[in-house]
Amino acid sequence: MSGALAGRTAVVTGGGRGIGRATAVALVRAGVTRVALIARSASQLEETAGEVRRAGGEPVILAADLSDIDGIAGLVQGLGDVDILINNAGTVAPLGPTVGLAPNDVLDAFRLNSVAPVVLAGRLAPGMIERGWGRVVNVSSGAAANAANAIGSGVYAATKSALEAHTVAFAAELAGTGVTVNAYRPGIVDTAMQEWVREQDPDAIGRELHGRFVDSHEAGRLITPE
Repeated sequence: MSGALAGRTAVVTGGGRGIGRATAVALVRAGVTRVALIARSASQLEETAGEVRRAGGEPVILAADLSDIDGIAGLVQGLGDVDILINNAGTVAPLGPTVGLAPNDVLDAFRLNSVAPVVLAGRLAPGMIERGWGRVVNVSSGAAANAANAIGSGVYAATKSALEAHTVAFAAELAGTGVTVNAYRPGIVDTAMQEWVREQDPDAIGRELHGRFVDSHEAGRLITPE
């Protein structure tokens, strides 16, 4: 297959399911040859790997928790040349009013949603710069820009706002190198994360937040990961 993606290698975090799985398969269908899949669940990664193979690509499975920041360098060290980084892994927890949130839960959310994407990009970008071509895509959320949608999920919104701020700064930093950095807000997607929120106790996370997720699902407003 010809085109800008032909023969490229990509890394997709959160590649075990949902948006990550759909993205990995779509990349292969667009010409990417090899896709490194990162997520915590090895069984889910195996399922995605099967879909990648059926699409004609070569999967690499890396089962790891990206909130373990110190382990990121070793995780990607043996991948060789990586041309595309899709920072998709994330958590919506902790949910609920800011008053009463556990500090460690807040830190965990920032590690996974904000710090890990920055560290991964910092590790993989030098090779992209050297080769004069690369793509970094950070999966964000409309909650970063919509105060009404952030009620009850303020930590999630804050992590995505931080990610978007770094996206803009890193893009400016790499201007002219052939490496682009962009953030993408996919909208309301029918994922396991959405289902998890609907299963939470409305009194624990806030009835407004819970009701918004339930209403979107019942109204059929969710789009597929694909």
